[in-house]
Amino acid sequence: MIRPKKHLGQHFLKNEAIAADIANSLVEGDYNTVVEIGPGMGVLTQFLVKGDKDLYVVELDDESVEYLKGHFNMRYDHIIEGDFLKLKLDKVFDGNIAVIGNFPYNISSQIVFKIIENRHMIPQMAGMFQKEVAERIAAGPGSKTYGIISVLTAAYYDTEYLFTVEKEEFNPPPKVQSGVIRLVRKEGYTLPCDESLFKTVVKTAFNQRRKTLRNALKQLNLPEELQQSELMAKRAEQLHLEDFIYITKTLQQP
Repeated sequence: MIRPKKHLGQHFLKNEAIAADIANSLVEGDYNTVVEIGPGMGVLTQFLVKGDKDLYVVELDDESVEYLKGHFNMRYDHIIEGDFLKLKLDKVFDGNIAVIGNFPYNISSQIVFKIIENRHMIPQMAGMFQKEVAERIAAGPGSKTYGIISVLTAAYYDTEYLFTVEKEEFNPPPKVQSGVIRLVRKEGYTLPCDESLFKTVVKTAFNQRRKTLRNALKQLNLPEELQQSELMAKRAEQLHLEDFIYITKTLQQP
């Protein structure tokens, strides 16, 4: 047995039926390689290794790496000891990959942002997060959990909240529930505005989410068209993806 390490955010899933459900959360798509993040003792790996895709695992804990090498019939070069957040994915993997895992809570949001940054090669992701984070990623307008990560994810992926996992299913039990979500990339879709400015608009709006957009975005030197828009009387959590795109496109105009 491997002792879960608090500084790595390790909570090992015990329920194999739940692990099988997570493994089956990936659907067919444009990828031939599956990359599991943080396999730990391999409760999820044991199901993924039976699939028809080329499986890699990325694990930061050297004790877990040795365990995986001794318990799974995998090529050693498919067991990557390192930090997923620091990997240059296009240098490590050829072609498209699907990402999956019981993600460490302390880096789960960063994993999603890295997936968004590398969306050209990640058509799909399925994984377990702290429930609050999973709900935030999948949230829509009007929800208190709707925020920056909700909008930036929705710009490139269709998100689905799949199921909840209780604390008791882990060793050690976390203090919160977990939630499993799936992201499927929007194919043939390009964000119809400047991506850098779009991110700035979204982050600026939500960083002052209690203010109306007219006040929250005033530092962006709003043109007259936006000054007069009814959207500006709303708050960030009330806006749809298309509204943020409209604001960005209008700011782009000379």
